Amino acid sequence: MNNRERQHAILHYENYDRMPVVNFGYWEETLKKWHEEGHLTKEETKDWDKVGEKLGFDYECCKFKERVHSFLFPGFDYELIKEFPDGSQHIRGWDGTISLVKPGVISIQSEIDHLLKDRESWETHYKHRLVYNDARLADLVPPKGDEENPICLFGGSLIGNIRNMFGVVGLSYLEADDENLYDEIIDTVANLCFETVKKQLEAGGKYDYVNFWEDICYNHGPLVNPSTFYRKVGPYYKKMSELFNSHGIDIISVDCDGMIDALIPTWLDNGVNTMFPIEVGTWDASIKPWREKYGKDIRGIGGMNKTVFGHDYAAIDKEIERLKPLIALGGYIPCPDHRIAPDAKWENVQYYCEKMQNL
Repeated sequence: MNNRERQHAILHYENYDRMPVVNFGYWEETLKKWHEEGHLTKEETKDWDKVGEKLGFDYECCKFKERVHSFLFPGFDYELIKEFPDGSQHIRGWDGTISLVKPGVISIQSEIDHLLKDRESWETHYKHRLVYNDARLADLVPPKGDEENPICLFGGSLIGNIRNMFGVVGLSYLEADDENLYDEIIDTVANLCFETVKKQLEAGGKYDYVNFWEDICYNHGPLVNPSTFYRKVGPYYKKMSELFNSHGIDIISVDCDGMIDALIPTWLDNGVNTMFPIEVGTWDASIKPWREKYGKDIRGIGGMNKTVFGHDYAAIDKEIERLKPLIALGGYIPCPDHRIAPDAKWENVQYYCEKMQNL
């Protein structure tokens, strides 16, 4: 079996020859460290496929083969708003968010303000950037479906990017202050995503599965109202899932970090059946309780606690033992639960891959 066949078999509860060993990429700082340690050449740090091959991974999960634009097009130019004596800056990014950028800080930047606040800013700066045109697919080369590794179609983001534009607080107030605008923005963004993937599928591309991006949760639960999410966003997932199904694609996943439990009913009831990356986090996320609650309707990719890469072989052995009964449930492929961080030791990641290859 090749890796495409393996992933298909596992996520359909069919027989397979072995579990593929997959990853979700690396922090830039991780690759820089491994280069300085002599494990990678400078050129290899720019090629995640080559990095994965040297470590022993089979493929990178949820990697999109082509570049298309299913959100702001064009995005905003990066703009320096203000600079401070310590070298920190307020920068307006591609989606209009103003962030505090500090020298040497590599964590998520603090949000200072947002260009999108109300109907006036929506009409003036955003709405026209969310209209479909064929230039969005200018770089599209439809995959033929004959590759060794699974081919992923990007489904877009139905509310995650909207949350980014408004910020959590701004979006929460919008729901109460101007529900009509709230609905209009969701409708505009969702229909753009639908039209974009529809054109991709009509171009004849062969895809193995679909992946949405949302990131609308944190370590204590959702950053959006679950009931509102179900009522207002759920129908668009359903519309898009029916489109994918009509093209023979029945594995539909969502990339959402954080504690996602309260949002799973929206996804499952509307055709999104695979959770990713199942961040273990401080709340011990796992596919096990979801399988107990939802049965085989739910699948998963992820859930491997990547922090063990910073420890020792014993910690990795313990993590693999934890994963074995989850693998036995079927419909589940372990994967580091986000980018491999700079504390990861090269030899530890290699050891994990070797053990998983022989599982």
